[in-house]
Amino acid sequence: MKVMVHLSKELRAEHKKRAFPVKVGDKVRVAVGSFKGTTGKVLEVGKDKGFVRVESVERTKSDGSKLKAKIHSSNVEIIELDLEDKWRKKTLKRK
Repeated sequence: MKVMVHLSKELRAEHKKRAFPVKVGDKVRVAVGSFKGTTGKVLEVGKDKGFVRVESVERTKSDGSKLKAKIHSSNVEIIELDLEDKWRKKTLKRK
């Protein structure tokens, strides 16, 4: 299962798509929740439950250690696509 994430307004206008599968290396902005406004690269995509881990989003556990927080894919938007993949380039050119 692919984890679909909304594109930012600029990317929507450029590529004529509303959402696109997220992958490691994409730059995203958190749109909802306590980390709202935070941007960073995607470190992990949880395909089974639809979450992403972003490099700059951390929670503090009760013992004081840091943990990369899981954020549901509906709460982030892609602001910069990683276009190193041939499949992604081909898919974006499709109408």
